Amino acid sequence: MSLNLVNAGTAPGETSRRVLPFGTSAVWRKAPEALTLWVIVLAVALVAGWPLLRLASEAVFTDGAFDISPVQRALESRSTWRATVHSLETSFFGMVFAVLLGGLFAFLVALTDVRLKLPLVFCFMLPMMIPPQVTALSWIQVFGPSSALLNTLGIAPPPGSTNPVYSVQGIILLLGIQHAPLAFLLLRAAFRQIPRELIEAARMAGAGAGRIAAQIIVPLLTPSLVAAAGLTFVSALGNFGIPAMLGIPESYYVLPTLIYRRLTSFGPSIISDVAILAILVGVIGLAAVLLQNYIKSRIESRLMSKPGAPLFIPLKGLRPIVEAALWLIIVMILVLPLSALVATALVPAYGVGLTSTTASLENFQEVLFRQSATLRAFMNSGGLALVSAVALGLIAIPLGFFMVWQKNRIARIAAHLSEMPYALPGVVLSIAMILVFLQPLPVLGISLYGTMGIILVAYLARFLALAIKPVIAGYEQLDPKLDEAARIVGASFFDRLFRIAAPLLGPVAAAGGILVFMTALNELTVSALLWSAGNETLGVLVFNLDDGGYTVLSSALAVITVLVIFAIMLGAQALNGILPRGVLPWTDDQPTPHGR
Repeated sequence: MSLNLVNAGTAPGETSRRVLPFGTSAVWRKAPEALTLWVIVLAVALVAGWPLLRLASEAVFTDGAFDISPVQRALESRSTWRATVHSLETSFFGMVFAVLLGGLFAFLVALTDVRLKLPLVFCFMLPMMIPPQVTALSWIQVFGPSSALLNTLGIAPPPGSTNPVYSVQGIILLLGIQHAPLAFLLLRAAFRQIPRELIEAARMAGAGAGRIAAQIIVPLLTPSLVAAAGLTFVSALGNFGIPAMLGIPESYYVLPTLIYRRLTSFGPSIISDVAILAILVGVIGLAAVLLQNYIKSRIESRLMSKPGAPLFIPLKGLRPIVEAALWLIIVMILVLPLSALVATALVPAYGVGLTSTTASLENFQEVLFRQSATLRAFMNSGGLALVSAVALGLIAIPLGFFMVWQKNRIARIAAHLSEMPYALPGVVLSIAMILVFLQPLPVLGISLYGTMGIILVAYLARFLALAIKPVIAGYEQLDPKLDEAARIVGASFFDRLFRIAAPLLGPVAAAGGILVFMTALNELTVSALLWSAGNETLGVLVFNLDDGGYTVLSSALAVITVLVIFAIMLGAQALNGILPRGVLPWTDDQPTPHGR
């Protein structure tokens, strides 16, 4: 059987007849679409699935034979269980503090008439964008007898006093501050889903404030509270920079820092040992996610209809007091530690007070113009972040096309797979990458271990979910009939992708790329285990300088890093007018008639 085709390029009234086997033209039209799908799925499977599968096999196979002795050895070690208890302790209480602080800001920003909401939220989100090791370093500079800021003010503790930040409480405090913006983002949206008419009806029925809070507001907020708790717990569990800067000097190890210590030691079984520790971290994180999902499944808190006007609480005479309290919190969690960091960067030696005679820019000149590692670290981090952002943006648009518009099951599986490296602690991904790329790649014979390539692959796997989620949300807001109409008129797959989907989804993909760039630029948890000489990233260099005793140089580099992050956030804010509402996390996600 054959199929007659009319050449669309002939003049009106003319036909150009080609005889092809039945179905051949359909196959050729589908070929680019199918090939693109499988290339993307294969790429996601290689960067996200293969390393985690290799990590799991390392724990129970030795030289190709099934062997559980490494697991037994790790589980019998007292240091393993001590670090596990420390991880649970710091992550749990850090999560509690993050939810309380983030929830307070979310409530006041979402439901009240406080003024200057945009700069308030911008400042509150900044700690999440600042590298955790920089956050830890800035807080170290606030307290203790060597604090340049306290010595300048003449209130430094006597020499020999202990810096209170080097403690379990210090780690918990900073983990809470670092991850409070995550809780804020989830809870702000939840607060705005509380319908005003429901509260007004309860008041008319005679319910008091306590009963309204207990029987209406808390049940409606519970799913988001559980989600915020799970997200901040897993994020704190995988945090390396804060426990490393504050815990290692006091020999207080959590699982990520124990893995770092083991990996820097030597021994024939070191890879198996750290693989098992990494799996233990992953199991705890997975257990937290499963517990979160179980709790949410047991909660019934759905609204019967779409909420109308959101709840609004005018503060009236309390507004100046509340605003002053919010800005005081910003001063305590952001301005004070950064001021101490700047003061330390301006003095010639750690412990010297900042005066008109001691202040200088010598440390900035040293790290910028004399230390070759600084420029190299900026180029490495900037290059890795830029390539990751562009590559992941290019992957996200076609993957979202297949997943949402085509409703392809394989694309959906690939999208879910991409979330695993981001959901698991970064140290787990690092060990998985080491296991995969420690030996030369099959067939190619190329080894990525000890090169920038292994960090790039890890970044692609780690931040793929950040790039995909905004694009998927953008596709869901568009009508898939756009693609159907283009298909009917004969548009090819690439025409539909690049002339319809890409222009419409470009701003969302760009916003996702900005988030990837900012996150990758200050990353430490993954690169701390993957870097090598000449391949340092900014996060690694700040950590190494402080660990080597060059505190004033580390502080100067940290200040420069914060300024770069701040400049990128301001640049992204300048583009907010052409981006969909709510894409940038610190901007308002919906129009509100109050508190502007």
